Amino acid sequence: MRLRHFLLPSLKPRPFPISSNQQNAHLCSTASPVISQDVQVQGRSFPRDDFSNVTAKILQRVGANLHNEPHHPLWIIKERIKEHFYSSYMGRWGNPLFSVHDNLSPVVSVEQNFDSLLIPPDHPSRKRGDNYYINRSTMLRAHTSAHQRELVRQGLDAFLLAGDVYRRDEIDSSHFPVFHQMEGVRLFSDHELFSSVDGGQHLSLFEDSGRRCGQKQEVHSLEAVTLLQFNLKNTLTRLVHALFGPGVELRWVDCHFPFTHPSFELEVRFQEQWMEVLGCGIMEQQILNSAGAGHKAGWAFGLGLERLAMILFNIPDIRLFWSRDPGFLQQFRVTDIHQPISFKAVSRFPPLHNDISFWVPDSFCPQDFFELVRCVGGDLVEQVTLLDHFTHPKTGRRSECYRIVYRHMERTLTQEEVRQTHAAIERTAESELGVTGRY
Repeated sequence: MRLRHFLLPSLKPRPFPISSNQQNAHLCSTASPVISQDVQVQGRSFPRDDFSNVTAKILQRVGANLHNEPHHPLWIIKERIKEHFYSSYMGRWGNPLFSVHDNLSPVVSVEQNFDSLLIPPDHPSRKRGDNYYINRSTMLRAHTSAHQRELVRQGLDAFLLAGDVYRRDEIDSSHFPVFHQMEGVRLFSDHELFSSVDGGQHLSLFEDSGRRCGQKQEVHSLEAVTLLQFNLKNTLTRLVHALFGPGVELRWVDCHFPFTHPSFELEVRFQEQWMEVLGCGIMEQQILNSAGAGHKAGWAFGLGLERLAMILFNIPDIRLFWSRDPGFLQQFRVTDIHQPISFKAVSRFPPLHNDISFWVPDSFCPQDFFELVRCVGGDLVEQVTLLDHFTHPKTGRRSECYRIVYRHMERTLTQEEVRQTHAAIERTAESELGVTGRY
């Protein structure tokens, strides 16, 4: 699941409001990608075209599979969820009801990532500025839901799916262009859903001439949706209690996703504040019809592994998940995955910051600048914040000023090192994005 609410949400608001010009800029075309002729991903070659925007630095992350690395914090969260479902839900013959799929390739078709989930062609989540496109027909998945239809087509009725996903996003301590999701799907036949209900043999998942409303889809019966919602919310309440403890306070919030209806977010009250931890809903029946499972109905949920790990393990910066520092990794080398863990920073190295101000062309897209900063500055960059924007009253030229915060996770940066990196960002922004510096 994805579409912002199924992603790793921001842990803090933007420090400066985004202007209407910037909002329009999100729809613009992006800068030329930093890749050669064909795009090489996991031993496969893909032709590059005018839509290609995946960078070499992002391609280096493909195949890392942090969620499958034993004793990594993301692996621990994944295993806790997996073990909960294995122990709580058994099939007819005493085997785990939910199968687990955590090694599917992140290279998917645009059709898989969007069309298979009923995401309209004009939906903002498709923007080139927000996704890593290999070419017009192929991309790095933006959510693990891209595999839902193929797994349902294989005849799976209950499964968990985990993997790395990719999104061009802002730069701060809670956003990274590669992160990890886990989701679950559960389908029911008439018999499976109503077998425990008195008179259930007279009930049906579907109804003719039904109407779509806030409570249900047009094809579903009200009885089916009521039971599906109860099963979904009960399942996820038990999961949250297993992760956060039985006393955690939680609440359900109505929301909207193109691939589920009705849809909800689940929030928990943790350390005196409400935090959204997952999105979920009743699967759109059209998705099941296209996957050959039109005689069943079901639910789905999705959550971000980094978000859960940052909350549960007190990890302050999302870049730490990519650290190879033994001081970080050793804290998660536990004999019991349920052992309480609270990350303790070995050292907090001081930040350095430089500002960058430039006149921007009409085609300027903030995500292009963020991606350029990532390519040039790499993991030295902790945060990029819009400080100010200005439109000249006579010429109409637009200027923006960003603050770039540099901090290495494992050593102290020098002013000279930061100055050289910052100068390289200035030069590259002028040559690649067409901005005019105001340095």
